[in-house]
Amino acid sequence: MTRRITVSILLCLLLAGCAGTPARFDSVSHIDDPVRNRLLLVYAEWAGTPYRFGGESRQGVDCSGFIKQVYWRLDGQQLPRTTAQQSGLGVSVAREHLQPADLVFFKTGWKQRHAGIYLGGGEFMHASSQRGVMISRLDNPYWQDAWWMARRMPLAVKTDL
Repeated sequence: MTRRITVSILLCLLLAGCAGTPARFDSVSHIDDPVRNRLLLVYAEWAGTPYRFGGESRQGVDCSGFIKQVYWRLDGQQLPRTTAQQSGLGVSVAREHLQPADLVFFKTGWKQRHAGIYLGGGEFMHASSQRGVMISRLDNPYWQDAWWMARRMPLAVKTDL
């Protein structure tokens, strides 16, 4: 019986990873930035992809798998697989100094983390557990309350996406 409860608790914690968002945001503000434009091209390929814990493909992806795939597509970087590993990459960036392609991290619950890629203009793209790959705003109260940190990776954007 104890083992069954332990397994149930662990399963619930795993399924809660990359927690969802309260409201969908599909509008993309117009900012002329070459890195943002490349990110939006990659986003267009992934938009609406359903959430799947541990997923890394267009059949289903979670937040860290999405980040891993985007960075591979942008400049061939092979990032680690998990949000915990990704949160230790690059250098720390203050929220007011975010630039397109910065990784943004959130604490969405007890020991739960979520991550996305900043696009500029207060927007970030991510894989929501409820709505799949989408764009959200950092000024949404949910994300404001959950804000944890941001990291900047060196980025050499490919010219041939």
